[in-house]
Amino acid sequence: MGGSGRVDAQTEADGRTRPRGPLSRLGIAALVLAIPVGGLVWLFQDELFHPFGDARACEGSDAPLSSVIGIGNAPIPEDASDVHYFTEDGTARISFLSSRIPEFLHRSGLLAEGAPPFDKQSGGMYGLGDGESDHPAGLCGPALRGPAWAYDGSFVNVLVERSDIDPDAFRGPAARAVVTYRTP
Repeated sequence: MGGSGRVDAQTEADGRTRPRGPLSRLGIAALVLAIPVGGLVWLFQDELFHPFGDARACEGSDAPLSSVIGIGNAPIPEDASDVHYFTEDGTARISFLSSRIPEFLHRSGLLAEGAPPFDKQSGGMYGLGDGESDHPAGLCGPALRGPAWAYDGSFVNVLVERSDIDPDAFRGPAARAVVTYRTP
């Protein structure tokens, strides 16, 4: 016992007391701390377990993207939402929703200035019919829905959802785009 008058002991079966060891105190402290720590991990699990700590990254990505994603000097539109990406061996696939797809295509150079969005010189139909969807390999998040239009550049490919009502418009109010960057 100690000089403080505090009893820090455990009673054995024969009535004798034995002091509690530091391991039992450590075990109790660990148990008390495990509950709030486990709760925090559960609460923030989405942010904790994404590759690179980036909620936009899909599982299996092998490289992080910078905070500014785009083609050349054309970052993805400011109104882009529901952004997801997958990187593998120097290739990156990025998916996002935006109501500013035509501006993005013009700024990136995939669609010539003044050209209509569905100019056959700039792109062509992508093999998705009405109601069909496509999820490019590795990419997480919502799938691209048909009909869709494809724009091909030297090192980039952009797929965009078209309106299923108006053949001369993108899906509204926001269309999903999937941008794939290829290494030469």
